Amino acid sequence: MSTDPIETFPQFPQSYWLDSQEIPEFPELTSDLEVDVAIVGAGITGLTTAYLLTQKGLKVAVLNAGRILHGTTGHTTAKITAQHGLIYDEYRSHFGKEKARHYYEANQEALDFIRNTIQEHNIDCQFLEQDAYVYTQDENYIRKLEAEADAYSELGIQGRFEQSTPLPFSVKGAVVMERQAQFNPVPFLTHLVKHIVKNDGHIFENTTVNGVEKSGSPTVTTQNGRKVHCKYAVSASHFPFNDRNGFYFARLHTERSYALAAKTSKPYPGGMYINAESPARSLRSVLINGEPMVIFSGEGHKTGQGICTFRHFEALEKFGSETFGIENIPYRWSAQDVFTLDNLPYIGQELQGHPNILVATGYRKWGMTTSVVAAILNTKLITGEDSPYRELFDPHRFHADPDIKTFIAQNTDVAKHLVAGKLEFAQKHTDEIDNDEGAVVRIKGKRAGAYRDPNGVLHLVDTTCTHMGCEVEWNGAERTWDCPCHGSRYNYEGDVIEGPAKKALGKVDAP
Repeated sequence: MSTDPIETFPQFPQSYWLDSQEIPEFPELTSDLEVDVAIVGAGITGLTTAYLLTQKGLKVAVLNAGRILHGTTGHTTAKITAQHGLIYDEYRSHFGKEKARHYYEANQEALDFIRNTIQEHNIDCQFLEQDAYVYTQDENYIRKLEAEADAYSELGIQGRFEQSTPLPFSVKGAVVMERQAQFNPVPFLTHLVKHIVKNDGHIFENTTVNGVEKSGSPTVTTQNGRKVHCKYAVSASHFPFNDRNGFYFARLHTERSYALAAKTSKPYPGGMYINAESPARSLRSVLINGEPMVIFSGEGHKTGQGICTFRHFEALEKFGSETFGIENIPYRWSAQDVFTLDNLPYIGQELQGHPNILVATGYRKWGMTTSVVAAILNTKLITGEDSPYRELFDPHRFHADPDIKTFIAQNTDVAKHLVAGKLEFAQKHTDEIDNDEGAVVRIKGKRAGAYRDPNGVLHLVDTTCTHMGCEVEWNGAERTWDCPCHGSRYNYEGDVIEGPAKKALGKVDAP
């Protein structure tokens, strides 16, 4: 069987999850509103938080800049697991045994919540219990796997070290975490949406939030001039919507990753898998129109940085062909997520002196459980209940190791790309841009972004990101302009599709 890329993936990216079920639509906020809690962001974090709060009788409004579920939640691999790579040996070393154990317990509680909610409401969402594996094909990682297995034993985690896996290729070893799960998040969350609406919760789409006024009780303000007066405001939109003097931007960075859903010639053996080394290779099964397929994912890199984005899909296709034999690829998509300085999410009271503003960010690509952790914890903080996980996820924590080294490296990288973008020499003229091609060009001596659509229409934008002034780069695989500094993304017409930016790119007149 040939191992060359067979290039069967769709020309345009599309997530299977978003295509698997019709998603309800909601109106834009057109008048001022008063509620108990305003939640910014309608992914799994925001909707689960809204579900929990409305179950307790609170009046809630969810505000989303675009369609609900169309952010990272709709582009996940949808593994529900407390196994987030090789982390428990690291956590017990940096934070101590008790906090490492708390991290596991919090994520197991999130898994239990999802399982119990599915059973209670009889939700058809392909929920399936699976063992989760971190494997390696590199002998240099064996000691790390053994140390992780030792951490499992010390922390009381149900798992073990194995010499082999059920996968149809050889490995040097693996760490297994038992009784984890996978599902399709869209039918699960659309069911929660029904309960939110049933309990008088409000959901608004196409409503971009500018910030929050903090005099007295919070007041969330939107781009169209509307206000939501509330007792509590929750940021559930990746980057906090109300960053104070760049407090979070200096402590967060974004990364993209890629996924293919493929029909394979070899049967899938069960289980969920991710390798320990780089580049990442993640696998899980899925049913598409009743037919078993495999989701291959990985190839992570900082947003707006790295090789031509098509190459990431091609690398996953090559891996799938070599290991399982790919016959067809009906879906491909990518996702973006946020990383913190110490690889623990920031969950809880966002600003000192403003305990009524809460945040949830930094899931490090493991948002199916950590988002629910955030929803449960923030709900408890709002309703005055205690939680053993409050200190662990406190957004204002600071650990000398590893925070300082990561902080310096992260902000040095931002500064480098800020300067490099200004000095970059454009290689193409607009006349050289083919149909369905984008590139940085020079127009009247200034940097601009050009994309010629399949009909030959040229779209020109100012490439200066409206967030903090970095220069965006072209993402050919998804026809977007991506910022290498803080991860803002724009479509080829310049409209914001992912923050922290709130304003569209400027338009440039054709020469």
